[in-house]
Amino acid sequence: MDISIIITGIIALLAGIGLGKILFAKNTRKKIEEADLQSQQMLSEAQLRAETIKKEKILEAKEKFVQLKAEYDKEVLERNRKINDGENRIKQKEISINQKEGLLDKQIKENEVIKENLNRQLEVVAQKRTQLEKHQEEHIKRLEKIAGLTAEEAKTQLIESLKQEAQTQALQLQQEVIEEARQKANKEARKIIIQSIQRTAAEQTIENTVTIFNLESDEIKGQIIGREGRNIRTIEAATGVDLIVDDTPEAIVLSSFDPLRREIARLSLQRLVADGRIHPARIEEVVEKTRKQLEEQVMEIGERTVIELGIHGLHKELVRIVGKMRFRSSYGQNLLMHSREVANLCATMAAELGLSPKLAKRAGLLHDIGKVPDEETELSHALLGAKLAEKYGENAAVVNAIGAHHDEMEMQYIISPIVQSCDAISGARPGARREIMQQYLQRIKDLETLAMGYTGVEKAYAIQAGRELRVIVESEKITDSDSDKLSFEIAQKIQNEMTYPGQIKITVIREKRAINVAR
Repeated sequence: MDISIIITGIIALLAGIGLGKILFAKNTRKKIEEADLQSQQMLSEAQLRAETIKKEKILEAKEKFVQLKAEYDKEVLERNRKINDGENRIKQKEISINQKEGLLDKQIKENEVIKENLNRQLEVVAQKRTQLEKHQEEHIKRLEKIAGLTAEEAKTQLIESLKQEAQTQALQLQQEVIEEARQKANKEARKIIIQSIQRTAAEQTIENTVTIFNLESDEIKGQIIGREGRNIRTIEAATGVDLIVDDTPEAIVLSSFDPLRREIARLSLQRLVADGRIHPARIEEVVEKTRKQLEEQVMEIGERTVIELGIHGLHKELVRIVGKMRFRSSYGQNLLMHSREVANLCATMAAELGLSPKLAKRAGLLHDIGKVPDEETELSHALLGAKLAEKYGENAAVVNAIGAHHDEMEMQYIISPIVQSCDAISGARPGARREIMQQYLQRIKDLETLAMGYTGVEKAYAIQAGRELRVIVESEKITDSDSDKLSFEIAQKIQNEMTYPGQIKITVIREKRAINVAR
């Protein structure tokens, strides 16, 4: 019973499975049919869409073609228009050229006619010129016959006369201009110099170097001389100064070419006399101390001088030389006082001229440093001073001013003539320098006599206190080249035969004077 039921169930199950397969197959077939139908529909729709797109593209292509064609036609029309315009312009140019050619042909014909007329006129002019030349030749011959001169000679004489007249007028005009400029320059220079002198108050221009040592009594002379003269010999050996003990009451004369040595001897004697112990050992000790103290004093004087004048940055060696100038005099004029005065004058004059007062003052203070050398040299004091200033780093303008203040160097800066002028002002003041009158007069006379001894010399004058000798010669006997030679010979003879301070400038003047009297 049970088995049959099981079998019956199995059969029913199998039947149900078969039926399910049949139903699944039917459903699958139905779905396939539906899919085929959908695909056909989609294909047809795609074909329709493709046809639509195709038609649209064809329409767009046609429109583009039409547009391009229209643009092409427009360009073609524009080109044709331009070509037509160009052809028209060319035709117009051809027409104008043809017209111009006609005008040119007409002008050429007219010019040929004018040329023929000119040629005929030129022929007439040439004939007239030939006739004029003949008449001129005849006229010149008549003039030459009357004047007794050829045409060239008369022309030469006329040119020479005109040339001489022009030269005379030019010389007169030149002389007038030079004289006017000289007057104005002299007036302005005097004004500046007077203002500089008025604004500068010199404390002291003259200070005689002390050469006499005063004593309280003549008894001290014996102590100074010492036993058998040993003390005085020791002093002379230590200081380099000659002591002259004579009958002059209460005085001993100190003699030496070096003023610094005289000052050392004077101060040493003063200390020895005050101390009372005068013997060789003490003398040497006092002289050595005095020498060192004097060196310190020299530096102190130099430093005080540059401070008072407001000069900065001066080399220590130059400061020492400035201090040494305190113990040096020139023609009785103290060198330091003279240099300070020149420095102040230079500063004032430079300020008047709108230049640097500091630089001018520096050059004025240092202009005579060559007069106090540490070693003997053959150079003049101006050149030696310039060398020292250059050695110790001074400005080139200062160096040139020092070397050129006696015209021994060429002046290259504007302060050089200022220093020269101020040096002359300080030294030329009344009473600034002293010289024995007889010696001065004799030296002036000797200078003029020496120059008059040469052949061809008409006059000779010593001017500027004997610093310049002007020699006037006869123009018929002395030529220009002989004047140069004469100036050199006189300078050499003065240098070899005469003794004089400073330097002497020899100026030979030769002039030709043509004098006529109008009556």
